[in-house]
Amino acid sequence: MAIRRGVSLYSYQQSQFFGKLDWKAQVREVREGLGTDGIEIINQQLIRDYPFPSKEFIYDWRAYMARYDMTAVTMDVYLDVHQFRDHIMTHPEAAEHLKNDIRLAAEMGFKNVRCLVLVPIDVIEMALPTAEKYDVRIGKEIHAPWPIKPGNYVQAKKGMAAGINFNAVSEIIELRERTGSPYVGLVPDFGIFQFAPSRVSVEYTKRHANKPEAVDFILENAGNYSHDELIDVTDEKFPGHGIPVNSFGRLALRESCCKPEDIKDVIPYIVSIHGKFYEMTEIPGRPGCYEDKCIDYVTPIKYLKEAGFDGYIDSEYEGQRDQQDMGYEGLADEVEQVRRHHEMLRRLCEE
Repeated sequence: MAIRRGVSLYSYQQSQFFGKLDWKAQVREVREGLGTDGIEIINQQLIRDYPFPSKEFIYDWRAYMARYDMTAVTMDVYLDVHQFRDHIMTHPEAAEHLKNDIRLAAEMGFKNVRCLVLVPIDVIEMALPTAEKYDVRIGKEIHAPWPIKPGNYVQAKKGMAAGINFNAVSEIIELRERTGSPYVGLVPDFGIFQFAPSRVSVEYTKRHANKPEAVDFILENAGNYSHDELIDVTDEKFPGHGIPVNSFGRLALRESCCKPEDIKDVIPYIVSIHGKFYEMTEIPGRPGCYEDKCIDYVTPIKYLKEAGFDGYIDSEYEGQRDQQDMGYEGLADEVEQVRRHHEMLRRLCEE
């Protein structure tokens, strides 16, 4: 049993957009550039003619994966509740959508589908018999700012955290225990262990703020106010600053929404893991060794190893999203960033 390494092809989104790497070149990079086999995809990003791809596409996908001896780990799925022009999708309709994704994942060789944390628990339960039939596990993502243990945190009344269901993790565990089905679980995202704002997100916000000095104020005063108070004080001191409410949580971050030890309680329910990162930089005094300065990887991986976790951490590079406004020349090298991330994963998992 061991922690295995994979890549969400979402990490190469800019390389795909600019025609530098198609999905086949991305698969080759994971095998030949990283020396590993795990592949995660976003269905709408990769699958031609989704949600009803041709048999030729399915054959091409499976043949190419077999050619390089790759493992289809997780297919990330979404629910576009506005896809019907005359009404918002009902929960039973959403369950049918998820069932179709499960069947498609099985046809493509995936053993897991990942649902966003916002997907209602009853939708997942309605789709569970289909998951069991097709031998595909449903994993609900644990994504910041959702906590594993909500009792440890005060829920903000403003921004993204205001309307979220802090009990999403416990609902999945309750469903798993009640049904006894191993086909439902969790997909933790390492963003839940982010303890500081990333450099790229800070610089992006400054570039787009009407008053960049407001960003400096938030960074300097995050520890002096609650999340909601900080929004009010910034609005008062810098009227018309132009910083979106949801950006305050990223800028004011001083502790992660989950304590690293919290992961120990959910390891038995983990389907796969998102290795979220924003920027890999060299560790001072350690040439060739890299880290993401704002996310704790060392401690959670230690707990995963101690528990004998047997599954994939799939790299999910997101830093390029905060650089897309600067033009092609301003983008980081996605291939190099993922390679650095795998240096870290390999080192932490093996040392």
